[in-house]
Order: sequence, then C-alpha cells, then structure tokens
Amino acid sequence: MILNRLKRTACAAGALCLTGLVALAAHAANPDALWQIVSQKCVPAAETGAGQNACAYVDMRGGYALLKDINGVAQYLLIPTRRVSGIESPALLDADAPNYWPDAWHARSYVEQKLDVPLRRDEVGLAINSASGRTQNQLHIHIDCMRPDVADALAAQRGTLDAAWRTLPVALEGHRYRARVIDEATLERDDPFKALAADIASRGEAMGDQTLLVTGTTLADGQPGFIVLNDRVDGLDRASSEELLDHDCTIARRH
Repeated sequence: MILNRLKRTACAAGALCLTGLVALAAHAANPDALWQIVSQKCVPAAETGAGQNACAYVDMRGGYALLKDINGVAQYLLIPTRRVSGIESPALLDADAPNYWPDAWHARSYVEQKLDVPLRRDEVGLAINSASGRTQNQLHIHIDCMRPDVADALAAQRGTLDAAWRTLPVALEGHRYRARVIDEATLERDDPFKALAADIASRGEAMGDQTLLVTGTTLADGQPGFIVLNDRVDGLDRASSEELLDHDCTIARRH
C-alpha cells in the first residue's frame, strides 16, 4: 500500500524541516529552487542513509519527495526526484510514467500532522498550476487545506456532477472551472494528467495552459471519491488552481 510507504522520517526533528525551509527561502527568486533542494539535498541524503534530510520523506522507488513549503502553516509539496518541468512535460504522458496523485493524496497525513487536526476528505486539495501560473520549473503538487468557501461551493454542486466534464455554474475565485467526479479506484488507475491530456486533445488546447485540482468527496453511494477541477489560461486567468487552497488552513478551525 502507498500509505504504508509514507514513513515518518526527517521532519521528526523540527530543525531538519527548518533546513529545507531556509534553503527554499534562500532561493525564493530562483525558478530551479525546488529541483536544487530535491536533487542536491534530499535525494543524496536518502541514497546515503544520512540521518538528516531537508525533505520530510523521499520515496526513491516511487520517484518523489515531500517537502514542507515555506508558504503556509501546513502546506507540503510532492516533487518528482527526476527532472520534470511541469504539467506540460511530455514525460508525464509516457506509458511508464508514475502516477503521483495517489501518493500526493495519501501525503495529506503530513498536513494533518502539522495541524494536529484530522481533516475531512473535502477539506484537502491537491493542486498543480499551469506553466505560466507557477514560479518553479520543477513539477510540484501542492497539498494543503481547501478554502472554506470553495469547499462549501463544491459540496453544493456535488449532486450535479458525474464522470463527464461539466463547467460549474458558479465561479471559484472569479474563474469558471470544469469539474468531474471519480472514485478512488479511478485515481489509482487513471492518471489525471493523462486523462486531461486525452480530453483536451480534441479541443486543440495545450497541456501547459492547464491547471488541475483534486479534492476529496463522498459519492452518492456513500463511497469515497474525488472531485477533479480543471481551468485553462485565458486572458488574465493564469490557470493557477492553487488559488483554491488556503495556506492558512482556516478550515481546520471547524474542528
């Protein structure tokens, strides 16, 4: 199980997490900062079995690292351990490309641990921004709390959604997102990157202009599932679904 692989490692000591945060802050204006932290600090430490690691967790077999972001009280980033520029990378569509989304979803336990509060499925979101809506040129999935108003808006629309893409009748942060619902097995089996690429191919759109967000929900039959959101670059809309996350995690106060 993926969850069993998420062992609590480096961040057990607060000073180790601070190492990663300081490094990220020092390179805040550097678009390769995340890649440099993962490739030059996290992976070498994991390979040598060093007692300290700038990342919270490194899964060499799964090909990703988890890093506490300097932004937010509990935000983590899932970052591939190989060079992958972002959502536009053709490598994500390779037949043997890792599906990072299930690992990112299970990594929400790190957010909960940081908050010391259990979160409901619909209170957690995974987001990746478009090529023009990001600051870092290494793929990274944001793992954080959902904005309370967005979580409530999606809950209100849940009964109208199914497996087909539909434009939401309400704007989220002023933008018109498309949404669809999938179950847990679908997230494990069908990589959202590949599913989106297949859908937009007929629309003549580019992957680099897309943004994706995955948040938990409960399906009509009571089973756990997900709402997948998609937006694309359009004028002043830079397609950054990170805007639907709340890096202050105010939704945790509901508990």
